[in-house]
Amino acid sequence: MERKGCIVTGVGPGTGAAIVRRFSQDYRVAMIARNENRLKQLEKDIQGVSSYPCNVANLIDLEATYQQIETDIGHPEVVIHNAVFGSFGEFQDLPVDRIELGFKVNVSAFLRLAQLASPSMVNANRGALVCTGNTAAYRGLPNFAGFAPTKAAQRILAESIARTLGPKGVHVAYVAIDAVISVPWTRESMPDKPNEFFADPADIADHIWSVVHQPKSAWTFDSVIRPYGEKW
Repeated sequence: MERKGCIVTGVGPGTGAAIVRRFSQDYRVAMIARNENRLKQLEKDIQGVSSYPCNVANLIDLEATYQQIETDIGHPEVVIHNAVFGSFGEFQDLPVDRIELGFKVNVSAFLRLAQLASPSMVNANRGALVCTGNTAAYRGLPNFAGFAPTKAAQRILAESIARTLGPKGVHVAYVAIDAVISVPWTRESMPDKPNEFFADPADIADHIWSVVHQPKSAWTFDSVIRPYGEKW
């Protein structure tokens, strides 16, 4: 039986790559990111995945990339928007163009992907659109003026889409990660932190897998995940 298609944006060395590895077990995964070399290496390391270098902030390029993916693997049954951009610092010092870029990556790109992917999902009465986020979507802390507004807008957009597509058989979910993710550079920058402080990318990917494959009688829209050592 032919494997179903899955698109993952923001395929970096942590969460993005872990999502690709998890979903590649059952899906033909199309990877989107700006770093072509990283994508090509993952393409060599993981069977059944394809790389599509693209800056999702450029919606014209994103649409062309999506159309190429449809040509190559068919209509995706799962789209996971993991691409993210944020600027940090006090609001007085925030360049307006930086927050505008955050809205393009975090909000506009997700909107366009949903517009492109949802018609075939609705026709099939199945499919999943998932956004990865964080607790910046729920609160505006100091120094997060260039990030939290874009993630809050992303979550509200996802909720609006979910209310439209849910009754049509398409699962839309927002997975917020309240954690420092365990990747080499975070480990090196926080050598005093114990293992329980960090979230393992593979565990995050497993959670997203479970959300995507929930039965229709028990869908989750909002989920917030954190390591047991995280204070909240």
